[in-house]
Amino acid sequence: MAQQVNPPRGMRDFLPDEKARREAILAIIRRTYRAHGFDEIETPVVEDADRLHAGLGGDNEKLAFAVMRRGLTVDDLREAASPLALADLGLRFDLTVPLARFVATHRAELPPVFRAIQIAPVWRAERPQKGRYRQFVQCDIDIVGEAGALAEVELLTASVAAIRALGIAESTIRVNDRRILTAMLAHFGFAAEEADGVLVTVDKLDKVGPAGVAAELRDRGATPSAVDALVAFLEREVTQAADFGADAIRAALPEGLSTPAIDELAAIGAAVNAAVGAQAVAYDPWLVRGMGYYTGAIFEVVHPSLGYSFGGGGRYDGMIGRFLGDDVPAVGFSLGFERLVDLVDLPASTGDAPVALVHAADADPSIVVAVRDRLVADGRRVRLLKRPKRLAAALDALAASGVGEWVAVDSDTDPSAVEIRAIG
Repeated sequence: MAQQVNPPRGMRDFLPDEKARREAILAIIRRTYRAHGFDEIETPVVEDADRLHAGLGGDNEKLAFAVMRRGLTVDDLREAASPLALADLGLRFDLTVPLARFVATHRAELPPVFRAIQIAPVWRAERPQKGRYRQFVQCDIDIVGEAGALAEVELLTASVAAIRALGIAESTIRVNDRRILTAMLAHFGFAAEEADGVLVTVDKLDKVGPAGVAAELRDRGATPSAVDALVAFLEREVTQAADFGADAIRAALPEGLSTPAIDELAAIGAAVNAAVGAQAVAYDPWLVRGMGYYTGAIFEVVHPSLGYSFGGGGRYDGMIGRFLGDDVPAVGFSLGFERLVDLVDLPASTGDAPVALVHAADADPSIVVAVRDRLVADGRRVRLLKRPKRLAAALDALAASGVGEWVAVDSDTDPSAVEIRAIG
């Protein structure tokens, strides 16, 4: 009995039609981002293991695939303190850490403000499930070198343009700011050293609710009075504000909480909504984003038909400085391609359907190739097919696969006088 042969778990093959559809969607994203002034770069699929595990990737570092050093001996395996001690490289788990390394490497060759596109696969040792794979494509744009809010506005308006160019209606970009979250935790009475752990738990609010958040925080030994204050705030009645602005943000926060980040975030939201002509962004006081490298505004794009986001990002001003030695402001946004692809409704035809060149079994190969080359020179895609006994059935199968025209080639065909015929 033949064995079933599948790709590795959490990874997929793509047949020609699906591959063509994916590339058509990626072309729309690339075209939109380039129109907004971003330039595409490419980085290696592997980075130094020490860099991938430098504390910049949050929980994703635990999901990184390691590449073992060459030339390891049995003694090396026995004496290793941990599996990571045997690795010198690792597959990238996102595109942000490689970008930070790229900028540090090429800083002298880049403009003061650099707008980058990265569209490439990444790898994580996830537990595969719907919308979550071990190999998947991310579509990132980043602005490096601009500390002001203009960078966020550029990034968000370009992202809205890409989402709309794909025809994904009803999407909303939720925004928050890590500085507001930190100020809120301090207001409740959490110590500064508790903040990161508390935010990890708060990030689960939509899944476990206030009671679940409280239970986990108490299990973690968080400050009891602060937990009580947080839960009381979470359980209050909330009136949603109609507009995005500083007053609406303050109304969603504990009374008396003040930080300059409120006005800065409100200005970003107002500018984006004014630019795109609709309420494309909305404030979410409990948006956290799990990556520990975020330092300011954070974003997440959601769609009512999905139970999870299909993109997000934020400002990460401290990351590049870890590699370069000088702080460099940076902000990025990533579209999760595998999650958005099912939301996109492309036309059935992409305009490049092939013409079938149906040749007799005894046709001279030089004639077949000459006819093919003439069609290619006319801008046509050509698919060769040896003429079967049941030609009508073969033409029906070609039509079902999207081929609408065909050319017959026999042993005496004149390549300069072929006739293109419609199928059907």
